[in-house]
Amino acid sequence: MLSIIKLTFREILSRRIFFITLLMTLAFLIFFGVTNHYAAQGFIQAMHGFDSANTVIQNSIRSQIIMMGLNFSSMILALLTILSTVGGVAGEIENHQIDTILARPLPRRSYILGKFLGLGTVVVVYALSLFVGVLLINQLTGGDIAARLEPSSVVQGGLIFVLSPLLIVAAGLWLSTRMSTINSGIILIILYGVGFVGGLVEQIGTLLNNPSLINTGIISSLIFPYNALFRKTDALLTDSGNSAMAMFNGGAGSEPSNLMLGYGVFYTVALLFWAIRHFEGRDV
Repeated sequence: MLSIIKLTFREILSRRIFFITLLMTLAFLIFFGVTNHYAAQGFIQAMHGFDSANTVIQNSIRSQIIMMGLNFSSMILALLTILSTVGGVAGEIENHQIDTILARPLPRRSYILGKFLGLGTVVVVYALSLFVGVLLINQLTGGDIAARLEPSSVVQGGLIFVLSPLLIVAAGLWLSTRMSTINSGIILIILYGVGFVGGLVEQIGTLLNNPSLINTGIISSLIFPYNALFRKTDALLTDSGNSAMAMFNGGAGSEPSNLMLGYGVFYTVALLFWAIRHFEGRDV
């Protein structure tokens, strides 16, 4: 299994998309820092002489700025994980590279687990770097509108943010054992879109007190709970989860329950188990 993990590391690091993503991530963090800086300056100028409304507007801007950074970070993280995962098994089958790997005395279970651990480690490290980068930039450049974060909330939200891509890794491997790289990528992107749009639908339903919309959003989160996990992270880190602005910024207009966290873990383990079972019986 260790050899598969090392091989997976080399494959990911050798892909051009990985380095392009790193460059785009750096550009995003710089842009986010500039946004924080000028938003802080603009707030000071705009609020001069309006002390009575200062606190309310300040708290709202704090939440919106950090939510913007985390929301875009979540999208970058999801897309990188999808692109890195969907070809994990299917790509090697299509290129016949898997023939030499399976010719060794290596159980197929170990092959899938090695892929999961290798891919998972890379995306978790990337997610941690992205999460810390966004929070650090916000604190250093945000000035008066830097988010006020509780250490316990940062730890809890960070763990969810960092570990949630493992759900996409498991889903990508599950699809990759069944179909081609392109088909797996298309389906996984659609599933991500379903979860994202469903989250917005649930938040609109909460805002309008419409049970039908709320239930539709919950069902979409059950189909693919990645976005629900992000909204849980957002709810832990901000205090504007129930605002209308939070909804349109991708925030946690309706905070997912702790049961959704348990479901996310079950979802990941179940897909990984099914990927192993299917690959063990597949003729490659």
